Amino acid sequence: MDATIATLNASANLATKGIGRNRSSGFWGENTRGSLNVRFCSTQSCKSSKTRSFKSGFACAVYTPDVNKDSPVLQGPIFQSLKANPDNVAAIILGGGAGTRLFPLTSRRAKPAVPIGGCYRLIDIPMSNCINSGIRKVYVLTQYNSFSLNGHLSRTYNFGNGVNFGGGFVEVLAATQTPGEAGKKWFQGTADAVRRFIWVFGDAKNKNIEHILIISGDHLCRMDYMKLVELSSSLASDYGLMKIDRKGRITQFVEEQTASDVKAMRVDTTLLGLTAEEAQKYPYIAPMGVSVFRTETLLKLLRWSCPSCNDFGSEIIPSALRDHKVQSYLFRDYWKDIGTIKSFFEANLALTEQSPKFEFYDPETPFFTSPRFLPPTKATKCKIVEAIISHGCFLSECRVQRSIVGVRSRLESGSELQDTMMMGADYYQTDSEITYLLTEGKVPVGVGENTKIRNCIIDKNAKIGRNVIITNADDVQEADRPTEGFYIRSGIVVILKNATIKDGTVI
Repeated sequence: MDATIATLNASANLATKGIGRNRSSGFWGENTRGSLNVRFCSTQSCKSSKTRSFKSGFACAVYTPDVNKDSPVLQGPIFQSLKANPDNVAAIILGGGAGTRLFPLTSRRAKPAVPIGGCYRLIDIPMSNCINSGIRKVYVLTQYNSFSLNGHLSRTYNFGNGVNFGGGFVEVLAATQTPGEAGKKWFQGTADAVRRFIWVFGDAKNKNIEHILIISGDHLCRMDYMKLVELSSSLASDYGLMKIDRKGRITQFVEEQTASDVKAMRVDTTLLGLTAEEAQKYPYIAPMGVSVFRTETLLKLLRWSCPSCNDFGSEIIPSALRDHKVQSYLFRDYWKDIGTIKSFFEANLALTEQSPKFEFYDPETPFFTSPRFLPPTKATKCKIVEAIISHGCFLSECRVQRSIVGVRSRLESGSELQDTMMMGADYYQTDSEITYLLTEGKVPVGVGENTKIRNCIIDKNAKIGRNVIITNADDVQEADRPTEGFYIRSGIVVILKNATIKDGTVI
């Protein structure tokens, strides 16, 4: 099987290619048909790649080109692809994990449905990267707490109500039980989840689907997925370390490593283009959670080579090293794993910096989310420093510093947020409802008067009363107080969704 590996030292102007295609080209399966038919600016002058060929089952790569500011041409994928045709690519976004590392944010929702950046959800990141790469055949595998995720997908990427997907589709592949002993179990891992729906992908070869992308749903990056596809390659998933040879081929992969493993997995990263100084600072190679397989290779691995392997990162990729050439490629742009409370919190607050390493706003590669049609935020006599304020908020004589304020949030007079991620609310309460609740001694949605909050995540619809102090002054690292409406993880206070924190409470 021929595959191509790219290098970083050539440049060329890439041609525009349209993204329209008939729906009949897709896989079989039940779907929530999407409609992504947005017209994008499509042609930029990009640094591309020299190539060479070798025989391979599959290989792995990640590369995002530099984009110069040239006059755009309409109708085509935003990210440019030199050889591969996005019409021949399908993406599978893994959205079914329990998300235990993000608990309690995942107590009532799937991990990809967790809000981020004020108005987005984690699923919007891989979905938008697919759109911007011209990939319009997208499957989302779901299992745990999928109600919120399914609703967001249908509102945002379905029919004409959200982003219009043209001839492509977004299909939810939900965990289900099937006849037979094995069919009575839920998904046992990422590879098992894809294997359970192998009947969907079995006819892919006849449907002109040449490559299948496997994408994790818990990272933050802006990536051109078609650059991976161009290399006919595969990249391992989730946390882990890799060793490579002088040709960049992966020779060893460890997902869950011990201290001795870490020392043994040091590599000479100058092989990937780093300077000697950079290589000394970054001696390890960590996979990013994005893989691309030749369709026939993936089906062979799941059916015959590794029929009992349940996970891509810890089983499929290491097993594939025996019989296939697995190629690595360096991704040098911003990437952040947001699978834990601490990393999620840090990634959100980093968005508020004056020159952030990553931001959702980019006119050429936008990130999409559900259209809510909310009014502009109203702020009265407020002090706001390095903050993101989402739409539909009401801020009155408050102070917000290095914080994110989500949609429909309400901050009353004298309240202060510092180093805080506030997710907002799913609904409004009228002035009369708020007045009634206050006269009854109850707490309305939002943050009450003279409340001080620091180093905190406030989940949706939280009701925080007057004169509350949430600062974790005792620096408690871990605590479970669900009956009181909060948890503490890595020193960060997490106020639960729909929780009520009564007036005068000190946390």
